[in-house]
Amino acid sequence: MLELVAIESKCPEVSTMSQIDNNLKPLPSAVSVLIVDDEPGMRSFLNKALSKKFALVETAGSIEDAEQLRSRCHFDLLIVDIRLPGRSGIEWSEALDEQGRRSDVIFMTGYADLEVAIKALRAGASDFIMKPFHLEQMMSAVDRCIERRLLRRENLMLRREVSIGYSSTIIGSSDAMKSVKQVIERVAPTNAVVLIQGESGTGKELVARQLHLLSGRQGPFVPVNCGSIAPELLESELFGHTAGAFTGAKGNREGLFSFASGGTIFLDEIGEMPLKMQTALLRVLEQKAIRPVGSEKEVNIDVRVIAATNRTLVDEVEAGNFRRDLYYRLNVLDILIPPLRDRPEDVVELTHHFTRQLAAELGVREVVWSHEDMVKLQQHEWPGNIRELRNMIERCILLGKPPAEYWKQQVKTESSALQGYPLDWPLKEVEKHHVTSVVDLHSGNKSAAARDLGVSRKTLDRKYKEWFGVSDEQEF
Repeated sequence: MLELVAIESKCPEVSTMSQIDNNLKPLPSAVSVLIVDDEPGMRSFLNKALSKKFALVETAGSIEDAEQLRSRCHFDLLIVDIRLPGRSGIEWSEALDEQGRRSDVIFMTGYADLEVAIKALRAGASDFIMKPFHLEQMMSAVDRCIERRLLRRENLMLRREVSIGYSSTIIGSSDAMKSVKQVIERVAPTNAVVLIQGESGTGKELVARQLHLLSGRQGPFVPVNCGSIAPELLESELFGHTAGAFTGAKGNREGLFSFASGGTIFLDEIGEMPLKMQTALLRVLEQKAIRPVGSEKEVNIDVRVIAATNRTLVDEVEAGNFRRDLYYRLNVLDILIPPLRDRPEDVVELTHHFTRQLAAELGVREVVWSHEDMVKLQQHEWPGNIRELRNMIERCILLGKPPAEYWKQQVKTESSALQGYPLDWPLKEVEKHHVTSVVDLHSGNKSAAARDLGVSRKTLDRKYKEWFGVSDEQEF
């Protein structure tokens, strides 16, 4: 305790801890910090200050103790003294880099010179602080470090959104879509869990993104397709894991819930989630904490959960495929997205929007739609909904053919399909053609195709690997 008083006495500009709390910017609470210093007073001092800000703060007096803590959970930030017994903090940081370190590092020392500072920067230091220091100086360094970390996450998500041509605009002026927009505007600022239901291709992820955009949450939007991740890997993907938690887990890894800290996680195709993971998710929703695979400690999280499904979850509950308690926990607020065939008045607006967007992206001229084309578009059943409409427009633009020819080709293809397969085709070829046709019908959504075919998603992946040499294709 004497050392703690001595440290605080070196900060004459800071009279109380509460003053520091009032001056600092608010930081995301779901951040984990590891303090490594051989001085007990320094560890106690920083632990006291940082524990008020972050979900998990641990301390270690040596590199060995720090390694034991890192083996149990992931740390976003390491605050490390350079001079430590047995091994320097810089040497440890360099070793972590070789292992694929994913934590930021702030070095501190009372014996620094120019050469040491250069070594620290080369070792990947986010900041470098001389002892003795004011608490405000350390907290400002932590503030900058976490802000940069969040910025890197947001940039990564923005690059992903640009790569897939994401647009945040919800198109549609029908009464049904006006009602959906009103609900979004009303519930977006809250932290309530939202369940979005609708057929495949109706735009459930777009609605989820709009909820996040209007929520004011500063963290990223992280979409997860529960049906595209192997069941045995889903827990690790969502919650993270520690080194050695299972075969191949060479280091600690933060999960997507941690990645979404301060933001929103979108659990698409929630109906595909295995029952074991449903139990784990229910606990996360109730406790607001996650436990990485292989870890003994829980980490508090600040993440809004939005789920979506194209299944009727009530029927899944009755069939024993979905937990009743999880359904009630998710269904705090239900948003039903109507299929495109039930709102034909939106087809014209969507068509013009996608035509402009895709022509600009592809660098080609826009397709000119006639009145006859528009009538046919509105009369089509659109089993693939908005996704099918967009794919059709893109095909017309790429081929440079008028829409009328596309419809003729569709009729010809459908007519050929009704005639069956040539009698000289081997059974394997018939199976391959039929399966790929169903997958194409669902615009590449293999989870939906597997349900129509009456097989598991795993079986479908195995077939694609056998036919095309790949185990999983990108879903659109």
